[in-house]
Amino acid sequence: MAITVLFEDNHVLAVVKPPGILSQEDDTGDADMLTLLKQDLKERHNKPGNVFLGLVHRLDRMVGGVMVFAKTSKAASRLSESVRSRHFGKTYVCVVQGVPSKPHARLTHYIRKDNKQNQVTVFNKPTNDAKEAILDYEVAAVSGRYSLIAVKLHTGRPHQIRAQMAHIGCPLIGDLKYGAKPTAGMSDIALWSTSVSAPHPVTKEWISFRSIPSGSDVWTWWSAEQLEAASKMLSDA
Repeated sequence: MAITVLFEDNHVLAVVKPPGILSQEDDTGDADMLTLLKQDLKERHNKPGNVFLGLVHRLDRMVGGVMVFAKTSKAASRLSESVRSRHFGKTYVCVVQGVPSKPHARLTHYIRKDNKQNQVTVFNKPTNDAKEAILDYEVAAVSGRYSLIAVKLHTGRPHQIRAQMAHIGCPLIGDLKYGAKPTAGMSDIALWSTSVSAPHPVTKEWISFRSIPSGSDVWTWWSAEQLEAASKMLSDA
């Protein structure tokens, strides 16, 4: 499987994850980014033995877009610390059913995950075992009953964008788990990681990587100019 490489040096690897691929191996045995990229690095660089590659953040299986990996244990530790300290910018675009009541807003909720069901519940107030979830969104374009939305995450909770947008009455297209109505021909969720930004783990310079949504038919509902504009909204790039 061909995976687009956005950037690579001795410490960092940034790629475009195709929708439908796991971020890391699970008990299904299906293809995952970590395994595929390790094999690719081994072959491209003719490396003997095992190849180190650290998973810094994850994307849901049905979500595509920018992912950043660490090529050394030191880079993995420093990038993971950037994630924990919220010096790791992540922006997305999504297509939702409906139009949010406000053109832009910050959403603060509390999310509790049911691991058995692999689903989260959203609360408006602090609740036992629920973690704070914060995101900013901005409406980039509206077409009939659908909206193209730019999102900036401030926390990285499971299914956060999917659950919070559904909670305000705008589920992502294709996201049947969180209340979206079935859309003909839609097998993925209309969510794309458009940019990841962070301090380089060695040089400390701010690095940013971007990707425009592609693949699913839902992205063809919008012009290239609209997708480009949406991908730059709220971005640290």
